[in-house]
Amino acid sequence: MTKPPQHVPGQRLIRCAVYTRKSTEEGLDQEFNSLHAQRESAEAYIKSQKQAGWLCLPERYDDGGFTGGNLDRPALQRLLADVDQGRIECLIVYKVDRLSRSLLDFARIMETFEKRQVAFVSITQQFNTATSMGRLVLNVLLSFAQFEREIISERTRDKIAAARRKGKWVGGHPLLGYDVQNSKLVVNEEEAIRVRTIFELYLKHQGLIPVVQDLEKRGWLTKRWQTRKGHFRGGQTFTKSSLHHLLTNPVYLGKVKYKKEVHPGEHPAIIPADLWQQVQDLLTQQGPSTTERTESHALLKGILRCKPCGFAMTPTFAAKNGGQRYRQYVCVNALKRGRQVCPCRYLPALTVEKLVIEQIGELANCKHASTATKNALAPFRDPSAWETLPTAEQARLVQRWVQRVEYDGHQGKVTIIFHHDGEAPHRKENFE
Repeated sequence: MTKPPQHVPGQRLIRCAVYTRKSTEEGLDQEFNSLHAQRESAEAYIKSQKQAGWLCLPERYDDGGFTGGNLDRPALQRLLADVDQGRIECLIVYKVDRLSRSLLDFARIMETFEKRQVAFVSITQQFNTATSMGRLVLNVLLSFAQFEREIISERTRDKIAAARRKGKWVGGHPLLGYDVQNSKLVVNEEEAIRVRTIFELYLKHQGLIPVVQDLEKRGWLTKRWQTRKGHFRGGQTFTKSSLHHLLTNPVYLGKVKYKKEVHPGEHPAIIPADLWQQVQDLLTQQGPSTTERTESHALLKGILRCKPCGFAMTPTFAAKNGGQRYRQYVCVNALKRGRQVCPCRYLPALTVEKLVIEQIGELANCKHASTATKNALAPFRDPSAWETLPTAEQARLVQRWVQRVEYDGHQGKVTIIFHHDGEAPHRKENFE
């Protein structure tokens, strides 16, 4: 690092920070890399301004291997924190796109700088935001930087589409039954046997949940793999959704999919065509799950939980004889892995929602309730007025008073936990 320049006695010092960035990690292990080159140029520029009292701060703000398309960069976050604390008066970068390639993100940064009276200088483009002309040129350059980034993204998407249409594997999470070698799918014989067995188990059990239960007994897990950074992913217990994804993935038929298009792949199939077709026919015949999610009238969505296993209970409906639908809440754990894993199973929606509404209305009878509280609770005490409210407004009012609702399937009890809110007490009520 260069030695801080001498300044004229009595002259105000301008504390300058240098920010450097490189999109990839390639070459960062070299003794002198791109980040060093950017900082060396910035330090030389600061030194040339010593007569104006510029001083280079020793702190380094280097982001190696981070994109400029967002603000999720550790050094940038430290820099912005130091700006907020008044430690920096001028920011120096080699080029404007080193700070950001997003016009929206850059505008937010400039707004912060303007509020804190921090100047911004790009040394290769020879302007700074202390002047109106500098701000105009900066916005023009940043617009072109964002345009360049969008063009690169379009080219990348086109390249992926062309590769998929040629049957090439272009990345993604590795699949059970295959390993990735030299950017190609290679059959993992041991896992391939498991995949074929899973397809056969579905034909045997004629349902997703029974297969999930069978796989759990066998101790079979999803594909476990290691990222380039050394982190392990996958290796999870099968759920209804992950099993369905496996059974419908055309990769096992030796094909690749791009959006709605299916093309012959370069990799070998591990599922015979007749077995694949039998499974697809059965999935189509069974249609969607008999228990499906519904957003209508879900007053307790997000606040109702299964007490024994701690999972959320999600709004669903079930079709009974005659095609009539009944709204209910179901434990997400039971929905994914089968009813045997959770005693709560299903809770009739009308029953629990009516109970919660009535108990919210009872808060008005509390001796500490003020007139304002009683007025706010009026809709819960008047069924006719309640029914006229839109569903979204009903849900908002319920969550205004209730923090959480717990259902204990072992004892068949509902626990309502109210918010601390003014004069409304924090109560816990159990109801059969």
